[in-house]
Amino acid sequence: MLPSLTKTIALLWFSLCCMKNTVAQRQPVLDTAHVRNTLSGHIGNAINKCITNRLLAEQPGYLVAPFRKRTETSMWQSEFWGKWMLSMTAAYRYAPSPALKQKMEEAVKGLLDTQTPDGYIGNYADTAHLKQWDIWGRKYSMLGLIHYYNITKDNNALDAASRVADHLLTETGPGKINIVTTGNYRGMASSSILEPMVLLYKATGDKKYLDFANYIVAQWETTAGPQLISKALQKIPVAERFRSNNWWSWENGQKAYEMMSCYDGLLDLYLITQQPEQLEAVKAVAEHIMTREINIAGSGSAYECWYHGNAMQTQAAYHTMETCVTQTWMKLCFNLYRVTGDPIYADEIERSAYNALLCALTPDGASFAQYSPLEGYRYTGELQCNMNTSCCIANGPRGLLMLPSFAALTGKENTLYVNLYTNSYYTAKLANDKQVSIQQLTNYPVSDSIVLMVDADTDMTLALRIPSWSAVSSIRLNGQSMPSPVAGKYALIERRWKKGDRLCLKLDLEGRVVYNANYVAIMRGPVVLARDSRLEKGFPDDVALPMEKNGRIPLTPLTHDANRWMAFSAPFVRGIDLKNAGGVVQLPLTDFSSAGNDWDNRSRFRVWIPLPLDVKQIGAGKLKQ
Repeated sequence: MLPSLTKTIALLWFSLCCMKNTVAQRQPVLDTAHVRNTLSGHIGNAINKCITNRLLAEQPGYLVAPFRKRTETSMWQSEFWGKWMLSMTAAYRYAPSPALKQKMEEAVKGLLDTQTPDGYIGNYADTAHLKQWDIWGRKYSMLGLIHYYNITKDNNALDAASRVADHLLTETGPGKINIVTTGNYRGMASSSILEPMVLLYKATGDKKYLDFANYIVAQWETTAGPQLISKALQKIPVAERFRSNNWWSWENGQKAYEMMSCYDGLLDLYLITQQPEQLEAVKAVAEHIMTREINIAGSGSAYECWYHGNAMQTQAAYHTMETCVTQTWMKLCFNLYRVTGDPIYADEIERSAYNALLCALTPDGASFAQYSPLEGYRYTGELQCNMNTSCCIANGPRGLLMLPSFAALTGKENTLYVNLYTNSYYTAKLANDKQVSIQQLTNYPVSDSIVLMVDADTDMTLALRIPSWSAVSSIRLNGQSMPSPVAGKYALIERRWKKGDRLCLKLDLEGRVVYNANYVAIMRGPVVLARDSRLEKGFPDDVALPMEKNGRIPLTPLTHDANRWMAFSAPFVRGIDLKNAGGVVQLPLTDFSSAGNDWDNRSRFRVWIPLPLDVKQIGAGKLKQ
């Protein structure tokens, strides 16, 4: 066994054995609890459609029905109730309504009616407990019940979640079946139940749940486990973790969604244990995923696994950009952002939201694609488990409904952090108990200007996120120019604020050229642009050379179309017939989320544009690689 692995296991076991009955919880750097947002504009409209046409359209009885049958041996129907409930509770926190409340009450009552005297909530046969997706499904039921308790304080829901956990503790744990040998993907699916175990400890104070959480993490580092901490600290690529030809199996350790779910739970545990290696492991794996796996649209995976996707994203791959991966990546970044305050994670969330998440959402907000390729056609994907839903249809709303909490957060010393630039109105309670209100007026990222109207009478630091791609930004306060903000940092404006203060932020939305091997893509702010056959009235796959200068390219807005959020043209030399091509043409491009949004084969799109080969440039060293 590697010395570093031995040391990690020893540290984890020491923390398990020496944990006191009460542990002071480290508070996140940034807080979501004291800000209330109402979003409008493009993001707000998408959220409202999703609440109405996806969440409220669901029938709770339909999701509960599988729990009444205890015959399952391999499938994952039991996750759908919990994922839907997580979105419902987020929707209720954002925009409470009697309709949402009634649906949630009906769903919780229906689920609790299926709980057996031993505490089990699930759909697996007695002989199949702990196999396949059994514990995974229990995890989502627990999460749904705990989040419902957090907004309603309904003790029946918390008690039911505790009983689910207590029953699991009779089946797996020290001296029983090892949790990492159960389920799928090196035990990552099963052991991601770490998250609700930590949340149960926070809600009840019962140390047995914390002990079990520490047990899970200790088992990760055994030879049977996925070794999530040691491999992260050793910087082992996620695409090379326990590679196996047996893809859909326990042996495969590359599964993206389940892996990130485990790291997300580890971050929750860190806030209690305060073990620095736990935070460092999550940060290390997130940095690796960000640089080696996440593609230009803010997501990753193929066949739902890591595959060195960033370097290979120009090559069309089967089943790429699973929406479950997009949502879980956004969630992991958000939790890391709250714990560290590092705006690099906020930039990632914005990119994922505007591209990978919105491209997966159907125009009516009623469904989500399972996979979202960077070229081809939009399609929703399969329905799963003999039900009229799928893992991604259930998970997609969670990504959208995270955005109101991400939009603005409070920090220490009366600081309000503004992350999401969209038409909105929000109120915040600062650390000094003063309340401030801000109305945000903007059409960003269509336009580059954001106006914030402040209503306050207090000393406050307003922290404006300046995205890392915004090379030249400017701020004016009440008509007066402020110091130029730095890209990738927060612009901190500390002063005594008063009603009527007007802040104007302008970001750099000039077109940016991104090269990858012998392909090129265009970005504008956080938005990826794409070719679309509807714009070009034909084939969008021919080669084209961008007329760029120093990595920038001029973009000319095109006439508005109801099918598109935004569209531009950019100068390219198109094709390889230089004599007859007519020189530079204006190539039309649309935002990636609008590309192909007929959701049929009438609109083919592509992000990565193939470059022509100019052999004259090889000797001069000017060929783009």
